[in-house]
Amino acid sequence: MNATLIAVVLSLVSAAAYASAAVAQARLAGRTEPGTGVLRMLGRGAWWSAVGLNAGGALLHVAALKYGPLTLVQPLGALTLVAAVLLGARAAGRRVTGTEWRGTILTLLGLGALLLTAGGSAPHETLSLVEALAVGAATMAVVAGLSRPGARPGLRHAAASGITSGVASALTQTLTVAVTDHTGPLFSWRLVTVALLVSAFAMGGLLLSQTAYQGGLGAPLAVVTLANPVAAATIGLALLGERLQGGTIALVPALLGSAAAVRGVILLSRAQDGTTPSAYRARIEAEPAPSVPSRVVIGSARTTEQLTLRPELGRAPVGGP
Repeated sequence: MNATLIAVVLSLVSAAAYASAAVAQARLAGRTEPGTGVLRMLGRGAWWSAVGLNAGGALLHVAALKYGPLTLVQPLGALTLVAAVLLGARAAGRRVTGTEWRGTILTLLGLGALLLTAGGSAPHETLSLVEALAVGAATMAVVAGLSRPGARPGLRHAAASGITSGVASALTQTLTVAVTDHTGPLFSWRLVTVALLVSAFAMGGLLLSQTAYQGGLGAPLAVVTLANPVAAATIGLALLGERLQGGTIALVPALLGSAAAVRGVILLSRAQDGTTPSAYRARIEAEPAPSVPSRVVIGSARTTEQLTLRPELGRAPVGGP
């Protein structure tokens, strides 16, 4: 089995693990009352199952970065959204909608075109200390610009989240290749700096995504899903010597595949926006309460007169007889 196939298989299993974790978290959120404390969440097995799936997906993603270039591994992360929509529909006991099928087909076709043009060799080059610091500084400058107050904060925070997560993956690849190839000392200023940058950007991406999703899931989720591979692939092509197979001619199928994948991700994110726990609660709250048929009591004129003149006869006794 060559390195490219190993990277693809690991990326597919990683996407399935991430998607299963997302579905588990969504189902747990749907069964949890708003305001539930963190300690109560930690005491539930479903929560730890989701944590384990996320951890497994992250480890598989790191392993895939060892065998495949960023231009190959990162776009496959969009399969997490595809799998999450399909698994979510199955878990909810509903049929996959036409929009979800169109989004799935377009995403798969787009990713297939990108796989044909992505570089197939295992990564060997790594970022130097100067390059890692330059990437970190440029990323922080971009994130600071996107985080300024202004219009559409959700989309800007989503873009910042996708960029920081993609940069974290690119730095993780440098860390993984440098450690496993034994090309230098295990503990060096370069590797320590890269490890710190990975931790900072991974945590920053998570916090930014939480902020982006406060105003809704659909559009921010699409922006995060698309900005991540773009940022990682930019670093791979510009600094790590990655190339598209086929040269300049490969740009045509790559662009067409990217356009199809973008459209598919947008459709899937719109479909996912209506299946979140908050959207489900909103639909439940919007439904009118079942009407209770009123009873009409017809009494005599004297009874009506007594209730009018002596209202206390119509009140139920308080505190017993």
